[in-house]
Amino acid sequence: MKNRVTELFGIEYPIVQAGMIWCSGWELASAVSNAGALGIIGSGSMYPHILQEHIRKCKAATAKPFAVNVPLLYPDIDKHIQIIIDEKVPVVFTSAGNPKTWTGHLKQHGIKVVHVVSSSKFAKKAEEAGCDAVVCEGFEAGGHNGREETTTMVLIPQVRAATTLPLIAAGGIATGRGMLAAMALGAEGVQIGTRFVATPESSAHENFKQKVISLQEGDTLLCMKKVVPVRLVKNQFQQRIQEAEDRGATKEELIQILGRARAKRGMFEGDLQEGELEIGQVASLVRQIKPAAEVVREIWQEFIVAKEELCRM
Repeated sequence: MKNRVTELFGIEYPIVQAGMIWCSGWELASAVSNAGALGIIGSGSMYPHILQEHIRKCKAATAKPFAVNVPLLYPDIDKHIQIIIDEKVPVVFTSAGNPKTWTGHLKQHGIKVVHVVSSSKFAKKAEEAGCDAVVCEGFEAGGHNGREETTTMVLIPQVRAATTLPLIAAGGIATGRGMLAAMALGAEGVQIGTRFVATPESSAHENFKQKVISLQEGDTLLCMKKVVPVRLVKNQFQQRIQEAEDRGATKEELIQILGRARAKRGMFEGDLQEGELEIGQVASLVRQIKPAAEVVREIWQEFIVAKEELCRM
């Protein structure tokens, strides 16, 4: 398929694997890129030297384009950016911050920049900052999220009307049918996270992967809006956060409950009760752990079949 997204990244399918902390290392990114989509290394959980190691291993494992996701609220951003430039990473996805901060600098070094937004207002700001594309992410998504709780189906057409940039949809998409629905609303590609957590190449702990494929409808909840909104699996840690929020806890109290390395404890080390387990609502559709290349093929094949069915209608 050829459209603005595939041509921008030099990929075969307009499918992007989300850069998820503790789940998206070089193995997953290279496997997705080798399958014809765009793999992303999630730098948010990495020290600078670890990021450099993952980039170099990814380059050794694939000759195809890949990207790095940089959450702008994390420390060591300047070091991450310099490593990305030095290693000649072709594409950077930025999130959780002001795109004006680094977009111009990255583009001066020939790097394509995509910014993740949760509203049409921020999509306009991304275009003004010089970004090459935007990801509009609805509140169904796992991990860090928008405070407005706008659903993906509502958000896509609003962002499409607000910007001329290539538009990638995210949040609640895990299948080819979901991809077709997003594109019918104005998207030109999709970013998928949850489905790729449940792959052998994902760096998530096996306990977390098994938890993901067991989740039912309603097993996740958007929490910590006073800190940074995040969608979590319901467990003992999430329940404590919820109870604190219900009684009107301050931002400082919530940060104290969160503590340090909570996401690592859950997703990377496999503590299913006291860890922070970030995953999207669409996990209830994911029932098997499959290789990343098979996931890409299934999504694309289902997209084609669904498109043909609609044409016949």
